[in-house]
Amino acid sequence: MPPRCPTLQGTLTPFLYPFLVSNSSRSSFRPLFNSLRRYESTSIESVQQLPEEGSHLNPPPTDYSRTIFTDRATVTVYAGAGGHGCISFLREKYIAAGPANGGDGGSGGNVYIQAVRGETSLHKLARRNILKAGRGKNGQGKTRGGERGDDIVLQVPVGTVVREIERVDPVAIEEQRLRLEAGKEDGVDASGPWKWSRDKWLLYPATTPEDIATAEFPSLPRGRRSALAMSQVKAPISLDLTVPMERPLLLAAGAIGGLGNPHFVTKTAPRPKFATKGEQPVKITLELELKLLADVGLVGLPNAGKSTLLRAMSKSRARVGNWAFTTLQPNIGTVVLDNHKGRPLAQAKYGDGEPRTNFTIADIPGLVQDAHLDRGLGISFLRHVERARVLAFVVDLNAGDAVKALKGLWKEVGEYERMKIQEEKESSDPIVHWSPFTSVKDALANRQETIFVSPGPSFENPLAPAAPSIAGKPWFVVATKADLPGTKENFEALKEYLELVNRGEEEHPSGQQNPWGGKVEGIPISAINGHGVEKITEWTVGLLDD
Repeated sequence: MPPRCPTLQGTLTPFLYPFLVSNSSRSSFRPLFNSLRRYESTSIESVQQLPEEGSHLNPPPTDYSRTIFTDRATVTVYAGAGGHGCISFLREKYIAAGPANGGDGGSGGNVYIQAVRGETSLHKLARRNILKAGRGKNGQGKTRGGERGDDIVLQVPVGTVVREIERVDPVAIEEQRLRLEAGKEDGVDASGPWKWSRDKWLLYPATTPEDIATAEFPSLPRGRRSALAMSQVKAPISLDLTVPMERPLLLAAGAIGGLGNPHFVTKTAPRPKFATKGEQPVKITLELELKLLADVGLVGLPNAGKSTLLRAMSKSRARVGNWAFTTLQPNIGTVVLDNHKGRPLAQAKYGDGEPRTNFTIADIPGLVQDAHLDRGLGISFLRHVERARVLAFVVDLNAGDAVKALKGLWKEVGEYERMKIQEEKESSDPIVHWSPFTSVKDALANRQETIFVSPGPSFENPLAPAAPSIAGKPWFVVATKADLPGTKENFEALKEYLELVNRGEEEHPSGQQNPWGGKVEGIPISAINGHGVEKITEWTVGLLDD
């Protein structure tokens, strides 16, 4: 049975005007249909021949993969609070008033961090926002101590930078208060009969206010820290987790539990009816920033063909399309050099001599002109290529002057590097050690010794982030859409400009001092057809070996 509303190929006529396709009006509108078919056939012939629809380079929308990606997160972590001490007494037959046998409270859980290979985003931590370790259990009778709290491990991707924003340490605050109130007896308030601190002491349930007024409370024990606090990361936290970690790193140790009533037994008070509460935990606010670790970073204008190039070189399922800002988040692809099925595409070795079987490519969203002024998607995504060993600048030969586009990309990269250096100077608080005058001559000359400790990696903190130089990285240019007519002259001008840069007759496009001094190559390709992609692999492997 024929359909009630037959469709016309390439038009929306059946949906907008159903009466045009009825049996009675089909004969009267036949000239219109014939003209539409002729227009459609001529428009299809004028379009460039693309790969077969459904292939890897010309995929349908169902082939795209969209992963949840977050490269920045601010989390607040709490170490576990200590459990309270127990007020208990021995109860046995023929013993009227047994001695104190309350147990101590358990220690709180610790907070660890670990960089693992399987994680690729910070969206899990950004969604939770607040992470708390387990609280220690309270002490029990018969001198049984409380159980430790549960630890938590922050699993982050490799390449995460961790910075401390705020820290609240109750033990440190208590120590500072004691230094300010030196000489004052703890727990004594002359204004009333209450000689105990509700925040520190636990009282027996049957204790009356009269008993509290006449009781002799001992001095409060000073704030105690866990023995694991000596092995935690030195504050303020500043880490750069660039390698996978076999063991997690301790960020905050759990608080110590309270003391049971046997700790306060004296000759005058053999059966104390009070114990101490557990210590309050440390609170740390951390800023996590993910910088992808890739061997090659693709930098280019929107719709320059970066995602298509990534699909042509790897099996990535990045979204592609003929419009700007197709890529809204970084994508990573793996180029396989040796699949053990024949001769490898290129032979290379790692620094330790092991044969290299693959390398990774990072594709970031496009950079528009004046992106450092927050135009387009900004330049914040450049953090994902600042760790790349090689930079590949993707230039569209069919979108105007290629030399001008290359200089504009280098300008945005240079602005990003200058902004990062400025941010590091403002955020880093250098440690200053000052020594007084050692002699009268030094005092008269107003000389003193001031030592500034660099915020970069040191002996005490070898995982501190160091500011890299993007201009000092090896780089080359990928000229895409070279199969289109009228692009040959544009590529020849680009190649001539790169030769002048190699000979030193033209200033480096970054405009910075001491840039990379190797040979810069321009490689013309047609990513949609897969032409010329093999030369990019060979050239990249050569740069990685150097």
